[in-house]
Amino acid sequence: MIELFPNTDVINFGDLPPGINALLQQGVIAYRKDRERADQLFRQALAAAPHELPTYFCLYKIHTYQGNLDEAQRAAEGGLKEAARQAGWNTDWRQWVPEDPFPDGAGRFALYTLKALAFIHLRQNLPTDAAEKLDALKVLDPSGAVGWPVVAALAEGVA
Repeated sequence: MIELFPNTDVINFGDLPPGINALLQQGVIAYRKDRERADQLFRQALAAAPHELPTYFCLYKIHTYQGNLDEAQRAAEGGLKEAARQAGWNTDWRQWVPEDPFPDGAGRFALYTLKALAFIHLRQNLPTDAAEKLDALKVLDPSGAVGWPVVAALAEGVA
């Protein structure tokens, strides 16, 4: 999965068009000193290529970090729908079924983003919404490949 703030200045967002990759790289660098500019760059990338999933990740990650949870939720929900569309899944995550082998690409991104939404809901003090998503992830990702057990442990600590 994409790591937004490693120790290097260049992030491997995967196979992206050069212009979109450049916007995301600039956004990551801008985030360190100018969070509004980072948001603008990520939104510019999203407007130019709404099918590129890393842009949604960047947006929901920075807004979660900043505590802009409604904005983080909107970005995550947009990414979830786009990833589901690309994976050939229903856009309603409640309709998803486990896949064997475990999905890669857009499907994995969708599950990862469902986990992110559970975390965002915990931060929004919406434990029921978080639990609903975590319950689905227990079925969809029984091995915890996308890291949902960490969020589940946080949810247990909140309860």
